Amino acid sequence: MRVLQLAALVIMLMALIAPVLAHSLDEVDQDLRDREKYFQAVDSEAPGFTLQDAQGRTVSLSGLRGKVVVLNFIYTNCPDVCPLHAERIAELQKMVNQSPMKTMVEFVTITTDPKRDTGPVLSDYGQAHGLDPVNWVFATAAPGQPEDSTRKIAEAYGLKFTEGDDGMQMHGIVTHVIDQDGRLRARFHGMKFEPVNLVVFVNALINRTQKPHGHQQPSFWDKLKGAF
Repeated sequence: MRVLQLAALVIMLMALIAPVLAHSLDEVDQDLRDREKYFQAVDSEAPGFTLQDAQGRTVSLSGLRGKVVVLNFIYTNCPDVCPLHAERIAELQKMVNQSPMKTMVEFVTITTDPKRDTGPVLSDYGQAHGLDPVNWVFATAAPGQPEDSTRKIAEAYGLKFTEGDDGMQMHGIVTHVIDQDGRLRARFHGMKFEPVNLVVFVNALINRTQKPHGHQQPSFWDKLKGAF
């Protein structure tokens, strides 16, 4: 049943994206401004970061140049919105990974509670919420970095995590989209946005760097359709 649901989701995605493939990023941007109220267009240098993943490997924004990055902030001890946000990211990832965009997009989740969110905790959390490590990484502070370092990164992205006495953090929910050149290009606020709209925007960022062919080629969605 889950496979059928995913196939239906991909077919819906093809139907919605196909009309915008020929349009510029500016046209897609304007279209989303008109029909996605949780979309905020941005064009500024994305704040850099150098952290580590669950296996202790270095993760940096500069090391992801050439890929579109979908970035969010959560912490694993959060009892309510963070698990829902993780599952929304997993949903977006499934949509992207059913297309040729899979190798061109990296999903990055940064914990704002590095003291508690150790490597094994991060790995278990990702697995529990259906995130695929093939193009997703859960990052935390590296040894020697201050405990609040990742909260400061979140604040640089315009998102404040305020820690209470009970260890819980008050915060908002934002999904950030960073282009291949390291520029922050969009924020999708909350979790009521249509996932397909974020995927359309990511696709537009990818297509703007593709070189035109000398003769007409089938779109990648035509190729994807042929796989079903």
